[in-house]
Amino acid sequence: MRTIAAEDLTEAVAQLCITANTCLGEDQLRALRRARQDEESDHGREVLDRLLENAAVSCRDGVPFCQDTGYAVLFVDHGEDLRVEGGLAAALDEGVRRGYERGYLRKSLVRGPVDRRNTGDNTPAVVYTDLVPGSRLKIRLLIKGAGCDNMSALRMLTPAEGVEGMVRFVVETIERAGPNASPPVTVGVGIGGPFERSAVLAKKALTRPSGEANPDPQLAALERRLLEEINATGVGPAGYGGTQTALAVHVESFPTHIAAFPVAVNLDCHSHRTRSIEL
Repeated sequence: MRTIAAEDLTEAVAQLCITANTCLGEDQLRALRRARQDEESDHGREVLDRLLENAAVSCRDGVPFCQDTGYAVLFVDHGEDLRVEGGLAAALDEGVRRGYERGYLRKSLVRGPVDRRNTGDNTPAVVYTDLVPGSRLKIRLLIKGAGCDNMSALRMLTPAEGVEGMVRFVVETIERAGPNASPPVTVGVGIGGPFERSAVLAKKALTRPSGEANPDPQLAALERRLLEEINATGVGPAGYGGTQTALAVHVESFPTHIAAFPVAVNLDCHSHRTRSIEL
């Protein structure tokens, strides 16, 4: 049985929170550069130029890329032959607490929709844990702001509505969001499972490197189709019009009931902040 000290995990998560908020990943920067090259609108190109400039300054100076430093979502692959000395949940929360304090990151969590008092340290973190074989611990962090999250949606389709109904729903969600999701967006789509699983799948899909295709050829083809149809809406960067409304679409699927076709769409804005570590 392998053991990881809680302090080591806490420090790793703290640094992850700071890095994710200040330095966009290279995959996201490549996606923004590619969008800048392909964008046909003058206004759209101007927006993308400013986003790339902002990314360079924020990483160079160690300041947040966006003032909404969001809440921390942690997807954890926890080896069955691994033990975190001191407890996994406490170590993760303390890492988020330290990261947001040390990095001077805005603390955005309130105690609940009714009790609007700030928790004061941006915890608790939102944690999803999967047990996996072996003794590794992999953590994928997604920093999630409210502007794009508020534009997300879930619908319980019928099997008769099928893929065509799913595509319509995803594209309509982007159109309704318009500029409010701060495009160009990254789109996570979760299909299948029961109601709640599709929403988690949509959010987890956002942690995949930007533009990395699903290994299932059928789902990869669906991702390409969705990206094409979303970019044909004309919403464009910042909603000013253009051809680059989305940088990537990632689809994740899970077995579902014979009478169900759940679809969840989770949007992430141009400030797409995700990082991962393995301990």
